Amino acid sequence: MTIPDTLKYTDTHEWLRPEGDRCVVGITDHAQSQLGDVVFVELPTVGRLVEKGEACAVVESVKAAGDIYAPVAGEIVAVNEALVGDPGRINADPYGEAWLFEIRPTDSSSLNSLKDSVAYTALLSS
Repeated sequence: MTIPDTLKYTDTHEWLRPEGDRCVVGITDHAQSQLGDVVFVELPTVGRLVEKGEACAVVESVKAAGDIYAPVAGEIVAVNEALVGDPGRINADPYGEAWLFEIRPTDSSSLNSLKDSVAYTALLSS
């Protein structure tokens, strides 16, 4: 299982990659493997304001459906429309082409509360 050390992580298995004043968000390799074959994605609306921990997207597989939670509070500024037509990308490339949305945090210091790769690995081991 891959856990890139360049990303931040949540307890609910989302990853976040800061890029300037916005952050790219997706689900971890662990999350996609637990879901199984992803068959549907519901993305948030661009312009939506979300609070940290708020359910803002849905990923469905042949086994289950799971909410995707905002890792930080902010505004959704972009979504990965390519996933709507090809949700299986999440299984193939969870840290690359299968990002879900971009968020502009209302407080960039909130990124400090997220886990680094070492803490996320420990979470998975517990």
